[in-house]
Amino acid sequence: MDYRQSAEYYARYGVDVDAAIERVLKIPVSVNCWQGDDVRGFEDPDGELTGGIQTTGNYPGRARTPEQLRADFDVAASLIPGKKRINLHAIYLDADGERVGRCDILPKHFDSWISWAKERGLGIDFNPTCFSHPMSGSGLTLSSPDRAVREFWVEHCRRSRDIAEYIGKQLGETVVTNYWVPDGYKDTPADRLGARERLTESLDEIFSRPVDKKYNKDAVEGKVFGIGAESFTVGSNDYYLAYAVSRGLLWTLDAGHFHPTEFISDKISTALLFMPEILLHVSRPVRWDSDHVVTFDDELRAIACEIMRADADGRVHIGLDFFDASINRVAAWVIGTRNMQKALLYAALEPSKLLKEYELSGDFTSRLALMEEIKTFPFSTVWEHYCEVSGVPKDLGWLDTVKAYERKVVAER
Repeated sequence: MDYRQSAEYYARYGVDVDAAIERVLKIPVSVNCWQGDDVRGFEDPDGELTGGIQTTGNYPGRARTPEQLRADFDVAASLIPGKKRINLHAIYLDADGERVGRCDILPKHFDSWISWAKERGLGIDFNPTCFSHPMSGSGLTLSSPDRAVREFWVEHCRRSRDIAEYIGKQLGETVVTNYWVPDGYKDTPADRLGARERLTESLDEIFSRPVDKKYNKDAVEGKVFGIGAESFTVGSNDYYLAYAVSRGLLWTLDAGHFHPTEFISDKISTALLFMPEILLHVSRPVRWDSDHVVTFDDELRAIACEIMRADADGRVHIGLDFFDASINRVAAWVIGTRNMQKALLYAALEPSKLLKEYELSGDFTSRLALMEEIKTFPFSTVWEHYCEVSGVPKDLGWLDTVKAYERKVVAER
């Protein structure tokens, strides 16, 4: 079945395939830079990861400089359809070899990223880095009982926020800045309220200075637990939902930051009722928040379908969050991001209007029957056309490009 025949097939169910493709082409996916170097950054590329973050595997050739990371991303981006952004952590500063502390970072340290992004038409998103640092060694940052520690991280987050606004102004678009801290206790705490009061005070200090929301929007991210914080996470998902709603911020839903039987796809519609926009960190947890490369699985499709059914593609910011050091890192970027794009297209092709009509009329038999038939609709030919329209390989041929780049460039590192 060719593309036109597939389009006619979908049209029987009220789906305009050309319109679906145009819709998905406008949805940006923010690709996590930290897949390319195992969350090391350029402040101290050989430093120890802390804060419950782990990368497993020792595949050779991780990026060790901003130039290498950008070159690797260029290759990945050339193989991924659709609109793309890059998501940076503060530790990915480009200080030309100078040692710059977390509370000394300035907008100029990201000028090279801005120039590079402008040339490629990429957006940028941002994150303060509140882990892998001596001042986070106790496992507590913004909620620490030590005022000096709290003040250190408040200053770092404020500087990160200023940098994000600067990036937005330079690019002429909005940067979404996400705040996540690893704070928690390995064992049962004696004072949960006190820790959360300190976190609230710190966050309020960070957000007390006004920024132009045209260029920066703030999001807060919770978690159920982390390595070293198994018994208590100060910034739980419940905490950040309440904080985001009360302060007019975005709430970040991370696919790996809930209980194993919870899915963020089920939470999207609830969040959209009470806040104008939300941020997603799309990942693939395997038994815990392990941040595996995103695959085209049931939950990924469900996430995409919830966004599209709610016509919320303009209200939901989609970011990826995975890091796998056991496979080729450029390939991981391509696999994960192509799957996110694939899920969005799959969802855009769903005959949701007809499904909703069945549901509202109480015809649950037809609803279930159609939901199952959709799974074998001629999606693959539409995906191939979408890739062709985007000027990227439509099949596994992209892997040849990655392997050739590995032999020529990555293997020489």
